[in-house]
Amino acid sequence: MSTRLFRDVIDQMQGVVGKTVGIIDRSCVVVACGEFKRIGQKIGDLPGELFTEMSSFVVNGCTYMSFGGGGIAPYAVFVDGENEDSKRCVDLLIVALNNIEKYQGRGYDCEAFIKNLLLGNILSSEVDAGALTLGFKSTALRVCILIRLGEKSSYEVYDFLRGLFPDKTKDFVVTFNRSDIVLVKEIVDEAGSCNLENLAKSTMDALANEFCTDCSMGIGSSVRGSLNGLVKSFKEAKISLEIGKIFYTKKKVMSHDRLGVARLIYNLPSTLCEVFLREIFKFGREDSLDDETLFTVQRFFESNLNISETSRKLFLHRNTLVYRLEKIKKVTGLDVRDFEDAAVLKVALMVKKYLSHSPVRY
Repeated sequence: MSTRLFRDVIDQMQGVVGKTVGIIDRSCVVVACGEFKRIGQKIGDLPGELFTEMSSFVVNGCTYMSFGGGGIAPYAVFVDGENEDSKRCVDLLIVALNNIEKYQGRGYDCEAFIKNLLLGNILSSEVDAGALTLGFKSTALRVCILIRLGEKSSYEVYDFLRGLFPDKTKDFVVTFNRSDIVLVKEIVDEAGSCNLENLAKSTMDALANEFCTDCSMGIGSSVRGSLNGLVKSFKEAKISLEIGKIFYTKKKVMSHDRLGVARLIYNLPSTLCEVFLREIFKFGREDSLDDETLFTVQRFFESNLNISETSRKLFLHRNTLVYRLEKIKKVTGLDVRDFEDAAVLKVALMVKKYLSHSPVRY
């Protein structure tokens, strides 16, 4: 292994642990160090068994451990400090260095690493070491965007998406199956979901222009630091798409931090939802609300409970609209002209839609 590779790993590790770290060879000369001026210096008073034992040593305020082969090891790492925190830093650095061959010598790239991370094929305890080896910035802010394609295969649009996001050190495009692609995007700051939604919409427009294909996108929350946080962001992106499919069929971009009351309903036990519906729709009379009436009340909600505005949008006489609203009151006991009753009915209709998708019962 080259000293340049050592120095790249050490530079990354220095930012992670916040301590001075380095590597010495068998002659006790520093070959890589977070403090550049120490490179080339020889460290004295080190015990000979340092390069033959696999346990850590504390000498003159530094923690050491050998690595790089059986018998007499060719190298040892060191971290300033002699407490448990320093020992953990040494252990992490050893894992990272031992993984260099695994991740780089075998052509193991960053996208493959992220895919296995999101699939759960990498132990959480190994993620930081692998990320360190591959050169991921430990302070970067990242987000998972799940792209679900319509007719086109993910393998057909993969290269196109990589072209849209060409910085291979910050943005990673990963295919999961024929319909799903995950974009792991490095972002500048936590400016909110609006900027990410605009990014998703522009990406969707580019795909539509290039491939004439329809797609939907789910956006997870942004995470900083350890790549372990991407697992949570990926799950949130999947949940966002699922909630969008149930409650917001016309929306193509769903952000996990803009799901509103739909998130609450999605996480409710189905048995509790059924109890709530029985309370609102006495004797199971919810089916007496025909499609025309449901469409009317939906437009009434969209018009902020304004009868005149709703009548105009539906090209209905005011009295006809009032008649339909009275019909809803007879069935549910809720007067949707009253804000509180309207809110209850709005939630009830969302719960009904949720149950129609046969959620897992518990």
